[in-house]
Amino acid sequence: MKKFIAAFVFVLLASACATSQDDSITTFYLIRHAEKDRSEGVGNDPELTEAGQNRAERWAEVLGLEPLDAVYSTDYRRTRQTAEPSVQANELDLQLYDPNAVEPAALIAQHKGQRVLIVGHSNTTPMLVNKFLGEERFEWIDDAVNGNLYVVTIVGETAGVQVLSVE
Repeated sequence: MKKFIAAFVFVLLASACATSQDDSITTFYLIRHAEKDRSEGVGNDPELTEAGQNRAERWAEVLGLEPLDAVYSTDYRRTRQTAEPSVQANELDLQLYDPNAVEPAALIAQHKGQRVLIVGHSNTTPMLVNKFLGEERFEWIDDAVNGNLYVVTIVGETAGVQVLSVE
């Protein structure tokens, strides 16, 4: 976790320095929901486990080193619960989105120069990163992995990505 936080602080500081020079840098932080309840009988919309709630709180702490301007989530309990600590920490309204209908160009235009968290799923998070990049670089996240952070930085017409992982 310490290596993750150190790497993330570096990314934030580099982003902050760049942003002070050029407000056209837009940063999207994409994560998969935290650990969900896998008990029998919970249905297809389970809540987070205690470990998942703890991870959601840690995401809010790490992502809160610099203020977020918007937080998006799919309309499932596990994604909303993962996003909620960041929403509260930044005093924002949670914005729901349909991952199949997302147009990256519209999001980039809407949030130019901002920092945005997007919470999704093992399939939708890498799919959305690929849409931002305009290439099929990332495959679905293994179902046992909840600690990937995709940092997509948009400068002008150029998109780049850094992937950080902590388990």
